[in-house]
Amino acid sequence: MTLPERQRLLLTLLAAIDEPVGNTDFQKLLFLYTQTQETTPSYEFVPYKFGGFSFTSYADKRRLAEAGLLTQDDQHWELTPQGRETARKQALLPLVVGKFCREHSKLRGNSLIAEQYRRFPYYATRSEIVEKVLPDADSRKAVAKARPPKAQPGLLTVGYEGRTLEAYLNVLLRNSVTLLCDVRRNPISRKYGFSKKTLSHACENVGIRYEHLPELGIDSEERRDLNTQADYDALFAEYERKSLPKQKAALAKIVAWVKDGERVALTCFERLPEQCHRHCVAEALENYGGKASKVVHL
Repeated sequence: MTLPERQRLLLTLLAAIDEPVGNTDFQKLLFLYTQTQETTPSYEFVPYKFGGFSFTSYADKRRLAEAGLLTQDDQHWELTPQGRETARKQALLPLVVGKFCREHSKLRGNSLIAEQYRRFPYYATRSEIVEKVLPDADSRKAVAKARPPKAQPGLLTVGYEGRTLEAYLNVLLRNSVTLLCDVRRNPISRKYGFSKKTLSHACENVGIRYEHLPELGIDSEERRDLNTQADYDALFAEYERKSLPKQKAALAKIVAWVKDGERVALTCFERLPEQCHRHCVAEALENYGGKASKVVHL
């Protein structure tokens, strides 16, 4: 069985490193490789407590371990004999990966983390160890400058269609979202990262509160056979006439979050707000209590 390219990259990188490697070191090496050697990175990353982190790479690690290609080790990344053989047969750009690993062979621990922070300061903006690994003031200033500024409480909307989990989280972080409000009736998804359990966990780990208001959703059966914008408009007109007026308590809850200082993003699947019922919720909230407030669609 031929593996997806990004999983082949993981095996090739591990084969080139040629020894068990700790979680943090491997994340940093994978980050630097994808950012410096690939035109379109195989993995995207979010700023995390130790720097750039890819949730998707860990999902792939679990799949590779289940296939017997990586050891079942929570602390390290290590090939099994079967994984080493698969890496040999399905290597992805082995010469490029090998050269990269040789150039970074002496970088481990804090020196490797510092390399990432200096070159890509945005990914250090949520780090808990900036002071420890970056002793020079200029590098720390670069991290501070890359940190998204605090924004006023408010209401935004965002869809995850066409986005990886990491790209989606970066949209939230760069727009200073503090609370993600999921307005899907059934928060499940075949796309990695967007079912309720995984999405709420990922949000929590980057400092964003997750809330689910299923009562604001639309049943899946009603969303079938939407082929034109007119189909969407008819569905949303029905939703605004029959369903939304019954959800005053849910709307009041969102208004209260904003009043409490939260920067709230309503989320659902569709990339375009006009093809998603979240724009109906947003419009209802814009004039809630007769007081208009501007909504930003991301």
